[in-house]
Amino acid sequence: MPPAPGSNPSHPSFVELTARIFSSKEHPITLEMIDRDALHVIKKLNNAGHSGYLVGGGVRDLYLGKTPKDFDISTDARPGQIRKLFPNSTIIGKRFRLVQVFFHRSKVIEVSTLRSLSEFDLEGPESVLAPNNTFGTLDQDAQRRDLTINSLFFDIRNKTIIDYVDGVGDLDKSIIRMVGEPNKRINRDPVRMMRAIRHSARNNFVIEEQTWKAICANHQKLALCPSSRLRDEMFKDLYSGSAAAWFELAVDSEIFFTLLPLYRKIFVNHPTDSPHPRVFLSKLVSVLDRLLSEATGQKSVLFPDFFVLALLLIPWAEMKYHLFSQQQKGSALFQIAKRIRTDLDQDLGVQLNLRRSLRQETTALLTNLALLLQHRHNDSWPKWLRNKSYFARTSLLYSCYMEALSGNFVPVQQLEILPQISEEPRQPVHERESQRRGKPAFSSKSKGGIFGFRKK
Repeated sequence: MPPAPGSNPSHPSFVELTARIFSSKEHPITLEMIDRDALHVIKKLNNAGHSGYLVGGGVRDLYLGKTPKDFDISTDARPGQIRKLFPNSTIIGKRFRLVQVFFHRSKVIEVSTLRSLSEFDLEGPESVLAPNNTFGTLDQDAQRRDLTINSLFFDIRNKTIIDYVDGVGDLDKSIIRMVGEPNKRINRDPVRMMRAIRHSARNNFVIEEQTWKAICANHQKLALCPSSRLRDEMFKDLYSGSAAAWFELAVDSEIFFTLLPLYRKIFVNHPTDSPHPRVFLSKLVSVLDRLLSEATGQKSVLFPDFFVLALLLIPWAEMKYHLFSQQQKGSALFQIAKRIRTDLDQDLGVQLNLRRSLRQETTALLTNLALLLQHRHNDSWPKWLRNKSYFARTSLLYSCYMEALSGNFVPVQQLEILPQISEEPRQPVHERESQRRGKPAFSSKSKGGIFGFRKK
């Protein structure tokens, strides 16, 4: 099999790889499957004498028969050259500059210059997320990506897939594998662990043994990452529609306890005569998956972050405060609410950079759920309670709670209240990520950290 273009063995830290080229007869991807605007960008790059490839998740999803969320492109053209080719574009990012090309209806195609392996030199010094504005070649760019299944290139000129890291083989075998030595790759960007379990959960893939061992051994290194980045990544997984599968992997790897440390003691010290909180948590996130699946296509159906966080914290609030199994009168419930808020401030506020209003809304939702459980009668409530401003949102949480407890499905019609209960218009996670990509996230109150990583 001939080597693909872009090889540069003269690079001082380069590990020379030979790509396998998959012809159009050896893979299912056709040009008709690719977004029209993405094709326009690639063709314009090619016509200007530059290479242009569909890369990463777009190739992965097309190979698996899915519709990609994004069609990202890589090229040997520099950002300034890309910018000149596309007047409807802008250069973003400091840690790594890329070009966003704008189209109708707010569509954005991101074009990046192939990156050098020097940022993640497999034999180089141990550095955490070093600057990576170094341009490279196809083989170098493939080796610096996170997972083998995300390291594929599609060339529209001859309709071939270019594979340096056996990503196609892992797709065929349903395997999640990190590129390179997993411990080093995790050390340089611990969020790779979350990406590995994310793609395992979403695609029902098995995580390769060495990758899994490295995740389990290094899960605490997530604490080095910017808290806002962890928050966004976690909510992205919770809203993915595969939260139940994600939850099982996150617990088994202990990533879950790094993200939500208040659950660690609860899992260890639960009473032996009662069901393990993991069981009920799994049922709660399964309810979330089902509702998101049934509401697909309804753009107005977006759960507020505080609602999903309250859903996640139901077993914790019960185990620690017996919030739902014991009736708490007014003053006692108020004191418990204060203690819950203190716990959220101390254990999650900083850990996930949760804004104050979100913590307050989460606390209120949990305590109001206790009120609904205390005053229910045949799933009905007195008029004074139904007239409360918080009743609509709390009744939806109650329905989710009861579905997890007894299997009675939440009526999809009840989701119609979601636009009314958001504290503020909630931006979808993928849009928040799109705006953040390419921008450095710096940790607050931290001296000496680089590129968003906090010093211990």
